[in-house]
Amino acid sequence: MSACCSGPCSSSAPPPDGRYRKVLWAALIINFAMFGVELAASLAAGSVSLLADSVDFLGDAANYGVSLFVLGMAVAWRSRAAYAKGVVMGLFGVLVLARALWFGLDGHLPHAQAMGAVGVLALAANGAVAAMLYAFRHGDANMRSVWLCTRNDMIGNLAVMLAALGVFGTRAGWPDIVVASIMACLGLWAARDVIRQARAELRAQAAADGMPAPAEGVQGSMPAPMPTTGKAPIAAPVQVVELRRR
Repeated sequence: MSACCSGPCSSSAPPPDGRYRKVLWAALIINFAMFGVELAASLAAGSVSLLADSVDFLGDAANYGVSLFVLGMAVAWRSRAAYAKGVVMGLFGVLVLARALWFGLDGHLPHAQAMGAVGVLALAANGAVAAMLYAFRHGDANMRSVWLCTRNDMIGNLAVMLAALGVFGTRAGWPDIVVASIMACLGLWAARDVIRQARAELRAQAAADGMPAPAEGVQGSMPAPMPTTGKAPIAAPVQVVELRRR
């Protein structure tokens, strides 16, 4: 989820075609379905890393929805949408960190087998979405953030599977807490870069809009500047009137 979810973005790409819209719809449906699956699994297994991943799926579903809404709009609107998504991603990161702290203090042991099975399913879902979005990985902050968030989600899915192995091997809940905290920090880092890139695009657009071309005929009506020679100007002659005594 960084310049966008993590790497530089560009606004020079042409407007997306109809294929991109279809891919976004498919990605939205997959992510929303996986949000429900992982939310239920996280509650059943008592896993904070699964909860973090479910919130991530929900955030991605919302991101795809916003991307569909602004598709075809001006660059400034797409940048504003990317800015809003960056703020939401940051809030999700803070939420997951708080939940990881709560679970850590509680000392609950999650169910490792459920974590592993759902992690494999989530990896397959994100892999399918990433494969569909790969052709559209270059673009403005909005398009780039969609691709990079999906790519980073696959890393998160692998981390959940490692957490499941750690819980299974240690019979302790700390691997689950560590992975959830790392995923939250990744989300916060991505949010910062998405916001920074979107703000740069908005500043560039504002600078372009703030320099209108001069109106026709205005230049010709202005007086021409006086030529300069580099020497001090010669004072105009002053008529001296001599007063004679009568």
